[in-house]
Amino acid sequence: MPKARPVPTTPHQNPPKAYENMEFLHSHYARHIRVMCEFVEPQHRLQKHGIRNTIVFFGSARTLPADKAKANLAKAKEDAKKLPTKEAKKLIQKAESAVEASAYYEAARQLASGITKWSKDLHRKDRRFYVCSGGGPGIMEAANRGASEAGGMTLGLGISLPYEQTNNHYISEDLEFEFHYFFIRKYWFFYLAKAMIIFPGGFGTMDELFELLTLIQTKKTQKTIPIVLFGSKFWNELLNFEAFRKWGMIDDEDLELFHITDSVKDAQDYVTKRMTELYVNVKGNGYGAHA
Repeated sequence: MPKARPVPTTPHQNPPKAYENMEFLHSHYARHIRVMCEFVEPQHRLQKHGIRNTIVFFGSARTLPADKAKANLAKAKEDAKKLPTKEAKKLIQKAESAVEASAYYEAARQLASGITKWSKDLHRKDRRFYVCSGGGPGIMEAANRGASEAGGMTLGLGISLPYEQTNNHYISEDLEFEFHYFFIRKYWFFYLAKAMIIFPGGFGTMDELFELLTLIQTKKTQKTIPIVLFGSKFWNELLNFEAFRKWGMIDDEDLELFHITDSVKDAQDYVTKRMTELYVNVKGNGYGAHA
């Protein structure tokens, strides 16, 4: 049985309330409370700013701006002089690939800027769309940067990771989020999204793409979400979409769920045309169906 407490020699202090007990809140007993906080707190901030429609940009956190990529290539060529031939070749090839991929950074920046300008010109504010990224560097930074340069509010849904993820400084004040749980971050990506623009990326990008396609294919979302895959060389080399159909793993119409392009203008025209049809020129509040 618990022992009786000794007679205090100092004035008694009450224990902290449960919601102020940080040891408890960070314990496994309070995991469901932390999960709910990541649902409710972002909702509060988004409603405060009137944001319910987003255009989400996905892509690699490793994609560099052209100036940084070229500087890294120059350094790699110098460093390669001190290495064995095989290692030197590998180092230079990696740096050259980064220079080639840097074109996607500028494309994402231009596309986010153009879409933001288009959205700002919409007559009704409740029909406006805001660029949203995963908050980090690379393509995410490029998207937030382009939207910011166009004078628009822009969101960053960051995630705590042991490496790589540091939120970029182009995200609008009070619209920078930091999540612990991937599944809640995914919820906020998809729940608000009215279009997705996906640039070359790694496992995380593939995860988001295929989860989105699965939600649409299985009709677990009521929304029609235009999807752009930017960079045909990357996508056609990485994924043989036709093989899915050939082997009977998807239907013919599933190949129409996305639009592949290499043109910023074509991507912007496709997205803005589809969103105008689906969400702008419609009756009601302009928000459309949620996920």
